[in-house]
Amino acid sequence: MKKVLIIEDNDDIREATAEMLDLAGYDTSTAKNGKIGVDMAVKNMPDIILCDIMMPELDGYGVLYLLQKNPKTANIPFIFMTAKAERADMRKGMEMGADDYLTKPFDDVELYNAIESRLKRKMKAEGFKTIGTDKEALFSELKSKGKIRSFANKQIVFVEGDEPSYLFYIKTGKVKTYKRFKDGRELSSTLYGDGDFFGYESLCSGSSYADNAATLSDCELLLISKTDFVDYLLNHQEISTAFINLLSVSVRDKEEQMLQLAYFSVRKRVAEALVQVAVKFGEKGVDTCKLKISRDDLAALVGTASETVSRMLADFKEENLIEKTGNAITIVSIEKLKNIKQ
Repeated sequence: MKKVLIIEDNDDIREATAEMLDLAGYDTSTAKNGKIGVDMAVKNMPDIILCDIMMPELDGYGVLYLLQKNPKTANIPFIFMTAKAERADMRKGMEMGADDYLTKPFDDVELYNAIESRLKRKMKAEGFKTIGTDKEALFSELKSKGKIRSFANKQIVFVEGDEPSYLFYIKTGKVKTYKRFKDGRELSSTLYGDGDFFGYESLCSGSSYADNAATLSDCELLLISKTDFVDYLLNHQEISTAFINLLSVSVRDKEEQMLQLAYFSVRKRVAEALVQVAVKFGEKGVDTCKLKISRDDLAALVGTASETVSRMLADFKEENLIEKTGNAITIVSIEKLKNIKQ
């Protein structure tokens, strides 16, 4: 029997997940917070770990960090269980080395498929992966090969159709990728912040850039040559696995964005865009957030006209969901915006 450790502070989710896995023949154990989960992982050496992100005592990122620092537990497949509103945080988790994530609520089929696929990949990789390899050291080596460049606010980093030459890493600042249409409209696809890589999709596919990238603030970017990046992809499974995971998250995020454009009202999309920016750039675990984002950049995230965004923001202000001071938007309650109705 394969051993599964479930680390989740919500009693109902933890017990329901354990029950589904028990019925499928897994040997399950549970922990109600991150500290207990780390202790149990080291003591029991499970075959796979399912872990929530937002928890007391020690959050999911802390759990993953501690387990990856321990050579005994570094290679245990690790799957985050995340609420839908936390999707923007998953890039951080994937860069840290998480293998996959499940968006709550999930059904039994999604759960079984995620676990089985990760266990199969582990079996195939065991003859290739170097046990105890320090993933952070490999990423540090890769980044050490880059050169630092300063970019001003609203400066173009690359343009759709360009041939990629670099992998980009953000030391400080904010960057967006976006599509520009013939009528001048923009649709932003992804926001990146401190510690994020970007530009890897085209490098991995060997194609020209499919979108544009521009800064949203003054930035310090690390430019890693295509040659060095490809060399590390081919010779270090830890690096290739991390970027495969990032590509998977990117695809899922874009699918989610397309569904929102198709089915969400403009009101709901503006609320989701504000939450996305707050989760990406705000302080973790705090329900309020002050954002500095232009009306045009917000409209590009929503996929609508800037005038429409202005009307929605005025409505939100009247409903005491946000406050506005000049170009700054203060979200009174991120949780209330998450739960706003269509």
